[in-house]
Amino acid sequence: MFGIVEAAGWPIWFLIIASVIAVALIVERLIALRSQRVSPLGLLDDLKIEIRHHGVNDAMLHRLEAGSPLGRVLAAGLKSTKGSSSVMKASIEEEGRVVSHELERFLAALGTIASISPLLGLFGTIVGMIEIFGVQNSIENSSAALAHGISIALYNTAFGLMVAIPSMIFYRYFRTRVDTLVIEMEQQAIKLIKVVHDVHRD
Repeated sequence: MFGIVEAAGWPIWFLIIASVIAVALIVERLIALRSQRVSPLGLLDDLKIEIRHHGVNDAMLHRLEAGSPLGRVLAAGLKSTKGSSSVMKASIEEEGRVVSHELERFLAALGTIASISPLLGLFGTIVGMIEIFGVQNSIENSSAALAHGISIALYNTAFGLMVAIPSMIFYRYFRTRVDTLVIEMEQQAIKLIKVVHDVHRD
């Protein structure tokens, strides 16, 4: 591995740093965007039962806010139970925007890495080409130096693509994942509004 880095020259270090950051962001988002972490299964059903038997209380709200992003959205709606359904919906939408923004955390950085990695590879290619032409125009023309310039050009191009392609795939996946989770939370919140007003009607 060190031999490849040495053959690729100093421009490869920019791509190595970008790849380390990309892997860290991917792992963090894979953990953070798990369904059970964002939208726990059965949370709304348990909440329905608790509301029907005990109503809305501070302990419930604190538990929801600390539990998950979905819990925060539902808690925002429950804080407005004394108002109309439109007031509850507005509170839910406001908190939903905050939660959605937090779910998208680091995605811009991952997308940036996916976009700039080919450019960093191209930069390395240009550096390699400069070395090649420098060797050809020098008095001491060396085949080893020429091969080194070609190595810099090719390794940086290849490594730039190796970083960019997985980063772009995961970026697209996470974007779709966030959109799906946000829609699921919206559906759960709408069901909660109906449950609360059914309870008040009873």
